[in-house]
Amino acid sequence: MTPAADPAATRLPYPDERRELILAKLRAEGRADATAVAAELGVTNETVRKDLVALEQLGLLRRVHGGAVAAGRISYEPPISARTDFADEKARIARAALHHLPTDGAILLDAGSTTSKLAELLPRDRVIRVYTNSLPIAMSLADAPLLTVYTLGGRVRRDSAAEVDDWAARSLADINVDVAFLSATAVSLERGLTTPDASEAAVKRLMGASARRRILLADHSKFDRVSTCRHAELSEMDVVITDASIEPKLLQSMRSSGVYVEIA
Repeated sequence: MTPAADPAATRLPYPDERRELILAKLRAEGRADATAVAAELGVTNETVRKDLVALEQLGLLRRVHGGAVAAGRISYEPPISARTDFADEKARIARAALHHLPTDGAILLDAGSTTSKLAELLPRDRVIRVYTNSLPIAMSLADAPLLTVYTLGGRVRRDSAAEVDDWAARSLADINVDVAFLSATAVSLERGLTTPDASEAAVKRLMGASARRRILLADHSKFDRVSTCRHAELSEMDVVITDASIEPKLLQSMRSSGVYVEIA
């Protein structure tokens, strides 16, 4: 008897998953070939064409014959469950961030895929207060006996599972932490740290203000990009941790401008 097919193995990718893969290719290679993407995903060329049209309308890419090239501006935010690209780089960045943990005291973890990696690696034998606006991060740390975990409260955004708006802002007004580990959708030397959502940008701004030290965790794909809402200048970061695939000229420009960058 022929074994039944695994539904997970035969399921076609959802639109958000397809579009995140297209954007990941653009970030890594600067171009996405429509036929190659269709073959990789097991969908038709017409499906990929519609994805390219939708992403072009959002200003995320420019369609060319046979595919698309990067547009340099990010206003699309994939669901947090679909943010699986550059997993190895994010893990290395998270491990490097461990060196900046206080012996004891308080830290703040911003919502994000790389900060989630850091949460997984937090030592369980250290007494630390952890503040976060990320429900997934809070739940992942809830059973650690020596960690005291606080969430900020507020409305939970569907795409990022981050708590935002007035409740989160009021909590941050009363918090002082040793280190804030921050994230960003896009990072530019000229435009700073940006994200598509204004309410999340407002909370990120307050996170930076609540911390004695601010550390940005961002893989190379986030750099030389600009999104809609600015929440910090690069010069406000005490440390930027990224991976070795960052563009060398951009790395040199950041360091020349006084930004302290660590390569994980």
